[in-house]
Amino acid sequence: MAYGRCMGLMVVDEGMYGQYRRAMAPYLQRHGGSFRYDFKIAETLFSETPEPINRVFVIAFPDKAANDAFLADPEYLKVREAFYKPSVARATTLGVFGG
Repeated sequence: MAYGRCMGLMVVDEGMYGQYRRAMAPYLQRHGGSFRYDFKIAETLFSETPEPINRVFVIAFPDKAANDAFLADPEYLKVREAFYKPSVARATTLGVFGG
């Protein structure tokens, strides 16, 4: 069964976040993952949390083990440290599917 999550981000550096997305793509593909949806948010009408978001995406993997392997991949973690951390102020899990 497919496993994935819907995430909300506050991206503070679009250029660097774009570099992150390009650099992480080979590792995502290596673990069978893909982006199903990706949105830039112009206006939030309601949120359970006070922290604003400006990006929403759905990422999916064949199963939870593939998701976990991706998140633990040492090469992916280097990309995350270099590009994601400086470009994203916060991340909120909006939902999880599969199992």
